[in-house]
Amino acid sequence: MPSPRDIDSLLKTWKFRPGEVTARLIKARSGRDVLQMRIDMGVIQMETDLRPDGQRPNGAETYYDYLVGEVIREGDDFRLTKEQCAEADREFSQYYQRRLCWLAIREYRRAVRDADHSLAFMDFVREHAADEEWALSHEQYRPFVLFHRIQAAALAALEEHGAEPAIEEINAGLKSFRELFARYHAEDHYADDELVKRLLEMRESVRERYEVGRTLTEQLAEAVRAEDYELAARIRDRIRSGEAVGAEGSGDDTDTVDR
Repeated sequence: MPSPRDIDSLLKTWKFRPGEVTARLIKARSGRDVLQMRIDMGVIQMETDLRPDGQRPNGAETYYDYLVGEVIREGDDFRLTKEQCAEADREFSQYYQRRLCWLAIREYRRAVRDADHSLAFMDFVREHAADEEWALSHEQYRPFVLFHRIQAAALAALEEHGAEPAIEEINAGLKSFRELFARYHAEDHYADDELVKRLLEMRESVRERYEVGRTLTEQLAEAVRAEDYELAARIRDRIRSGEAVGAEGSGDDTDTVDR
């Protein structure tokens, strides 16, 4: 007789697909929602709120929250120990796995939330790591996390409000990318960055698919660049009044948008 802990039947009915993130949101026996991801040798199950593993490190909601508390107690001179770095890495990994799942099942607002957690934790690490090399090892992933955040926010805006807000999310994200490149004195590499190119392609795909012209914010930027301040003032008034511009499409299918 099979053991109740045996998951053979689950693995047989839910096939692993190499190269894809295969995830689902289900109800646990307790009635709570849990997120599952199929991997090649089994299934990973995650909680949907706070830490994906459901733990409360030292009583805090997340390990990041715990470390922020340590800074409050010890002061700004606080530096991460080797053990704390290892625990931080665990939390980074957990949030990365769950973020991939949220994107896969189109839970875009939840993907934004998890990306924001990781980006804030990266800021903390950059400020409080004793080992600069370790901190930089996390900074190299910041563009990828930022890309996921922009992508998810744009797709959420597209579903909830339409094409123009989605384009504005992408434009705001591209500005964040430009600032990130400037921080590391790498402005010359901005235009050639693969993630930047993918965001530009996503923006133009939305624009073409939903037949949207330049947004008011884009028109304002162009007016300022052209030093047409009278036009810029009129556009600002339209933005303040909440006016939209451009012919939005009525469809809600996002399959052509780069994910």
